[in-house]
Amino acid sequence: MDTDPLLLENQICFRVYSLEKSIMAAYKPILRTLGLTYPQYLVMMVLWEKEESTIGGLCESLGLDTGTVSPLVKRMEKSGLVERHRQPADERTVVVVLTEKGSRLREEAAQVPHMIGTCLFGGTGGFDLASYNRLRTALDEALLALRAHACLDSKT
Repeated sequence: MDTDPLLLENQICFRVYSLEKSIMAAYKPILRTLGLTYPQYLVMMVLWEKEESTIGGLCESLGLDTGTVSPLVKRMEKSGLVERHRQPADERTVVVVLTEKGSRLREEAAQVPHMIGTCLFGGTGGFDLASYNRLRTALDEALLALRAHACLDSKT
């Protein structure tokens, strides 16, 4: 390997970018069977965990802005996955809750992490939780290091 710091092959960011594109390509057909896009899947995971959330809470959990989350939730409501309600105490606050259809979808989605894990680690002997957890820990540590050095906006 050449040590030139500006060679594309020497860039961590390019590897992460390429990996992200490949992971999204792997998710697409899996989530299509559930009738979800990847951002919708993220919203569903938050709601499966918390049962309900405000639009602001979803934005905070996902690191997205309201201009992205609000139309996303509106489309999900049209699909019958969620319902939106204004909070009586503060009409500006929109609460998002799962419908029965959205709750049932959790069972079908339960295999998605394993399927993606198999895609990630399939070439190295198949999916195993230890490899998955090591990768997740390494990615979490990299993100914490970036945040600790003020390299990222606090909302990222």
